[in-house]
Amino acid sequence: SYRDLAGFGRRFIDVDAEELLADVVYQIGALQAIAQACGSTVSYVKPHGALYNTIVANREQAAAVAAAVHLVDAGLPVLGMAGSAFFDEAARLGLRTVAEAFADRAYHPDGSLVSRRERGAVLDDPAAIAERVATMVTSGHVTAIDGARVAVDVESVCVHGDSPGAVQIAAAVRDRLRAAGSDIRAFC
Repeated sequence: SYRDLAGFGRRFIDVDAEELLADVVYQIGALQAIAQACGSTVSYVKPHGALYNTIVANREQAAAVAAAVHLVDAGLPVLGMAGSAFFDEAARLGLRTVAEAFADRAYHPDGSLVSRRERGAVLDDPAAIAERVATMVTSGHVTAIDGARVAVDVESVCVHGDSPGAVQIAAAVRDRLRAAGSDIRAFC
């Protein structure tokens, strides 16, 4: 994410592409070292917060993030929004892309996420969220905040761990997807 400790990476920073590349290389490398020290490994990269949202359309920053992943480990899959500048840049470098949908976030009609600062941006009803995700997975569409039907690709579903009731939401989503006959498994 951006170097934004106080904002938890959720504030946009207009950083130079070379600096962003260096930041992301550093962050992935640090995470790999921590994982190794704990007897594990890093198996994918997912940009966070404002950086995730920015690289949907900002090609310069998208290219910097994709290049950073490629420099560190070109075998790491990257999560993001299908159709994004980030996925274009990742594909150009031969990175595997994994399309992600958001269980607990509202969408705009253009497929972007509603800002957390706006009312209704973060969803919290586990049953309603589970039904919504099942619809996303089975139909390839989500209902936007204005009622519009928006196409979504879903290979991975994100439930924000800092959302109230995150564990209950994740369990409800899992149970509903299983009931719908969806194959739930790790993408890597």
